[in-house]
Amino acid sequence: VGLMGAGKTAVGKRLAALEKVPFVDADAAIVEAAGMSIPDIFEGYGEPAFRDLERRVVTRLLLEPPLVLALGGGAFVDDEIRARVAEHGYSLWLKVDLDTLVARTARKKNSRPLLRAGDPKAILDGLMQKRHPIYARADITFESGDQTVDELVERVREKLRQENILDAV
Repeated sequence: VGLMGAGKTAVGKRLAALEKVPFVDADAAIVEAAGMSIPDIFEGYGEPAFRDLERRVVTRLLLEPPLVLALGGGAFVDDEIRARVAEHGYSLWLKVDLDTLVARTARKKNSRPLLRAGDPKAILDGLMQKRHPIYARADITFESGDQTVDELVERVREKLRQENILDAV
């Protein structure tokens, strides 16, 4: 879990490959289920409809065999999704500072509907204020800082081994 630009997909793909389990990006699964892009879902149906679809898709994914699942930035905020993750999985929060998020999301601004409404830095800061207390409920937090994806994945793997999570996969 984490805000957009935190590295959920990059870290998740690498972790899944090393552990030889499938990687699923929840947003990609939502796009597949809806047959339309996330910006189009937001534009045509609004955020509540997107969040409802997200809840249904994530619930289905959590019932599949072991996998690494990257949740969209707002998914873990949902009480039902958070409860299902706690019941069926192990949550990791990739915590990244504001300036890094701004730089990373600037590269994909058009695919980030929530950033279209104004100043991206102000929007991300607002999301941090709202979501960080909820993300802090994840089983573990990793501050990525200036680490490479490989370094962060190794830290994640080490912690998952300590917690005997990888043994269960």
